[in-house]
Amino acid sequence: MNPLDVSSFNHRTEKLSTGREYHFIDQIPVDYKKGRTPTLLCVHGFPDCWYGWRYQIEPWVQQGIRVVVPDMLGYGGTDKPENPAEYSTKHLCADLSAILDLLTIKKAVLIGHDWGAYTVSRFALWYPDRLLALVILSVPYSPPTLEYVPVKTIAKMAPNLSYQAYFEEQRSTKEIESNLNNFLRVIYRGPDPTQRHKMSQLYKGPEVLSKIHVPDSDIELDFYNRVFQQGMNGPLNYYRTAFYRHEEELAAKLSPNLPPDLPVLFIWGTRDTTTISSLIHKAHKFIPRLQDFALEEKGHWILVEARDTITEKIAQWLGDLAMEARRGKVHL
Repeated sequence: MNPLDVSSFNHRTEKLSTGREYHFIDQIPVDYKKGRTPTLLCVHGFPDCWYGWRYQIEPWVQQGIRVVVPDMLGYGGTDKPENPAEYSTKHLCADLSAILDLLTIKKAVLIGHDWGAYTVSRFALWYPDRLLALVILSVPYSPPTLEYVPVKTIAKMAPNLSYQAYFEEQRSTKEIESNLNNFLRVIYRGPDPTQRHKMSQLYKGPEVLSKIHVPDSDIELDFYNRVFQQGMNGPLNYYRTAFYRHEEELAAKLSPNLPPDLPVLFIWGTRDTTTISSLIHKAHKFIPRLQDFALEEKGHWILVEARDTITEKIAQWLGDLAMEARRGKVHL
């Protein structure tokens, strides 16, 4: 598996029991034993795809772990419905559960970055019996709320999240599609190639995007360009689901607490402006077995910025859990 060669990974496209078609990577270790080999289900964020996990897949497989990485709804080779309501976390979690059903996997370790972190956290509420452990990257857990808080209100309270209010607006789809290469350059590199993740600039829309100088692309940025040339409506629809998510969670009376016996690891970069530090402390109230780990001087894209540390830290954490389970100290 070569991170710069997408054809070197095992690609699958399957129709799920939810009726949606998903593209995903399914890498199986040589000594795979059904029912005994652990499975990692890795969920990407915005704007990303399975390729965001390119540096983690092979090392984890080499350690005897099955690694499954879908293009989430609206991305890459997966279905792209137009209606934002289809992108609620209830629907997304149903799709993830259906992927496990398709692969005849009863329980897995779920790992999510960015929107994927939010999604896998909600998976722990919708499908707690299907989890062995949970890893959350960059976006700390936030519990379901009794009252609906609009995205624009959140943006006013936390100006560094103002880009979310822009993404929620339908106009952002066409504006970003018209300035796609510049948008991706802001996301992955920043206007200056030495900087990354200048999300707070994006709420101003095309007047910022059109003025960015874009140097020659590299192989990875070219791949993302090809992926998102299929359209940005699906990826941006995630930011248009706040009301639907709230109504579904309220109707289901979801608990704010994750299962008390669920091991959870949260990792974030200290320079990530989208990580709200107060939420990290608050999360411990709702997650009894939460461990958090800070990556000093790292930003939002820790799967790339801290690729080796992320790969090794998660593998070590899972290995420690397995060791404790064998000793009878914890339940997995």
